[in-house]
Amino acid sequence: MTAIRVAHLYPEYLNIYADRGNIAVLANRAAWRGIELVVEPVSLGEPLQPEGYDLIYIGGGQDREQALIAPDLAAKGAAIRAAVSGGTAVLAVCGGYQLLGGFYRDRAGTELPGAGLFPLHTVAGERRLIGDCLLECELEPGEKHTLAGFENHAGLTRLGAGAEPLGRVVAGFGNDGASGFEGCRFETAIGTYLHGPLLPRNPWLADWLLAQAIAHRTGDLPLFEPLPDELEHQAHSVSARRAETRGGRH
Repeated sequence: MTAIRVAHLYPEYLNIYADRGNIAVLANRAAWRGIELVVEPVSLGEPLQPEGYDLIYIGGGQDREQALIAPDLAAKGAAIRAAVSGGTAVLAVCGGYQLLGGFYRDRAGTELPGAGLFPLHTVAGERRLIGDCLLECELEPGEKHTLAGFENHAGLTRLGAGAEPLGRVVAGFGNDGASGFEGCRFETAIGTYLHGPLLPRNPWLADWLLAQAIAHRTGDLPLFEPLPDELEHQAHSVSARRAETRGGRH
């Protein structure tokens, strides 16, 4: 059995809106294909070996939790960047997404250092951007998918020069409620505000992440046979309809 190793960063601090459920989805979709997912928590003061993991996951948290872990995460920045340079996949959600950028500045003007993976920065806005959100994504040339999830953030994320968004906002607010973009994609790393959690209603993204992780482990990008995802597709459709009918619009 192929085994892929996952570093789950700060699970005891960053796990709002059931973000831990993303790990459960990855573990089950891997197991259904005869792949073992070995998940190791990596927290404050613990080293991250850049060559040791096939996938890095970091969830979301409130400002208090982000302030607690930000200096430690920034210190791990070189290791995270080295891991991605070597092909390790990353999924960063909400607060974790913000802190993998250059910095996050809260409403009081306090600036938290970022890990410097994504070419972006975030500043706290005056209102929260809340609602179901629907994106159009193209992670592989010619393969378009929709991504549905729930956003709840006050941060306004600005992509830097040359940054590639995760997707185009079809309905919802996205990174800042104005640009029409959501998230960021850098090589095999994905950052997004969508949670609730994200992967149960977007199995295609879960499989993309698993494929990148397996390619890192084995050197070969796998071609997965489809799974019976009727329930997942129903969940996606419900979230997409909510975004189109009552989700916040930029």
